[in-house]
Amino acid sequence: MAIDADQIKDMLAAQLPACDIVVQGEGGKFQVYATGDVFDGLNAVKRQQKIYQILNPHIASGAIHAVSMRLQTVAERASQL
Repeated sequence: MAIDADQIKDMLAAQLPACDIVVQGEGGKFQVYATGDVFDGLNAVKRQQKIYQILNPHIASGAIHAVSMRLQTVAERASQL
């Protein structure tokens, strides 16, 4: 079963409603950019685990083959602007 970037964004937004989320990609390979205070106090691995927890059923089914992520808090993103 194929999945597209909009479907992934909707899944993530449903579980992480306070986050600004952008998903790009196709063909099972996606980039996830998420900014939100839900990541505050979490190291990179813990942040990625939050995303994988949501996407794992689609990774297990083969619909998603690869995911790269950029996960930031609001303060981290603001410091880069």
